[in-house]
Amino acid sequence: MKTSVVNARVRAFGVAASVAAMVLGACAAPPPGDDGAKKVYFFLPNTTTTRFMERDEPLFTDFLELFAPKATVTVRNAEGDPDRQQSQVESAIDDGASVLVLISADARFSGGALTAAADANVPVVLYDHDAVGGPAEVQVIFDPLEVGRRQGSRAADLIAAMPGDGLKVARVQGNLGEYGTRQFLLGQNEYLQPLVDRGKIRVVCETTIDDWDPAEGQAFADECLTRENNDIDLFVTMNDDLAGGIVASLAGRGLAGRIPVTGGQDANLVALQLIAQGSLDNTIFKNLSDQAKVAAQLTTSILHGEDLPDNMINGTIDNQYMAVPTVFLPVQNITKDNLHVVVNSGFYTWQQICAPDPDSAVCREHD
Repeated sequence: MKTSVVNARVRAFGVAASVAAMVLGACAAPPPGDDGAKKVYFFLPNTTTTRFMERDEPLFTDFLELFAPKATVTVRNAEGDPDRQQSQVESAIDDGASVLVLISADARFSGGALTAAADANVPVVLYDHDAVGGPAEVQVIFDPLEVGRRQGSRAADLIAAMPGDGLKVARVQGNLGEYGTRQFLLGQNEYLQPLVDRGKIRVVCETTIDDWDPAEGQAFADECLTRENNDIDLFVTMNDDLAGGIVASLAGRGLAGRIPVTGGQDANLVALQLIAQGSLDNTIFKNLSDQAKVAAQLTTSILHGEDLPDNMINGTIDNQYMAVPTVFLPVQNITKDNLHVVVNSGFYTWQQICAPDPDSAVCREHD
């Protein structure tokens, strides 16, 4: 299958941040329009990536209510099954859906859903995950290549502090074939492949995990640790849920905090707690409120029959059918040294982050 590629994008973080600020400014005062009796369907991909249910769903629903108060939002979850998601899309179309906001269950098998929507003249907004093989109005995503770069850079910093060569690294990646997974890998490899090439590290265990399932991530870590007699220098993964599975595996062997785990993403509460405890090295903070707000504003523009605001679009993604206009949003690396960034953003409090281990060094500083 052909790999999705970015045709054009704003790559510099500073530029992306300024564009994001401009986008959010545009969202602040959505134009009035007729959204009465309009139906918006919001499709979640699975129950394993917890951010979508815990954060994105309520954030998007709240922002759409703000921007299009007469519209209704119906949420469906594919539970990791792309066939189920296509059936949900078809049911939404039959129900008279006005706009579909889609987080694909599996990008490789989403063309049928996109085609069904196009045949019924129902616009699709892609949210976070890509969806290949059919038309879409727009996509809203945190720059996945930049996510991978920041994960790779952090891993390289940890490796640089370790003496010797031939260090043993285990890599646990996300859903095979997903645009984000491929971009995360490309970004990580900008930093890790040179270390492989010069013999600083050896990748001794590597896999992809369907649906980003933390239980599968834990099982893989168990297998890897058993095979290598617990002799692993670093685990590198791609999101918080997989990182949590790896930490659980290490904890079962009394190794949590002794073998570093890096490559978190999403800044979910459990990951932040693990960082505060010293069991997880980092996460990538993506301001989900920004993403939900932008997606809700774009959805509102579509409901009102308006063109997409030009100042929001800062790139495209080739989804093997078209160059999908895309809003790329910036990201930030979070370690124990800057956990305050997430707290200051209002996502979680120190009390929540420190609840499992208030006596950790980080938490004592913020008692």
